[in-house]
Amino acid sequence: MQSDYAKQGKTAAIIAYITIIGTIIAFYMNQEEKNTFANFHIRQAFGIHISFYLLGAFVSMFDLWIISSAFYIFIFVLFIFGLLTAIKEEQKPTPILGSHFQKWFTFVK
Repeated sequence: MQSDYAKQGKTAAIIAYITIIGTIIAFYMNQEEKNTFANFHIRQAFGIHISFYLLGAFVSMFDLWIISSAFYIFIFVLFIFGLLTAIKEEQKPTPILGSHFQKWFTFVK
């Protein structure tokens, strides 16, 4: 557990992982406080959502159930990983793409 500062942003961090609407709500919840813990998780959640939509469009071109199943399992694991780290008040980037999300989505402040 980090500190009281992480606890203050925990609600926004958790909400960010609940659909793309939750990410947008968490973004606006964090506009006044500018909590870095919440910012971290909002970037991670936003990146997962964007990856889901962009890669999902690409994967849908293939008609193989094994490819689409692997994709959905991968995205589900990323969501669960992000949600659990937010609940535990940790700032671990999601596997494979998490560190890139922090660089790409710097507009989330």
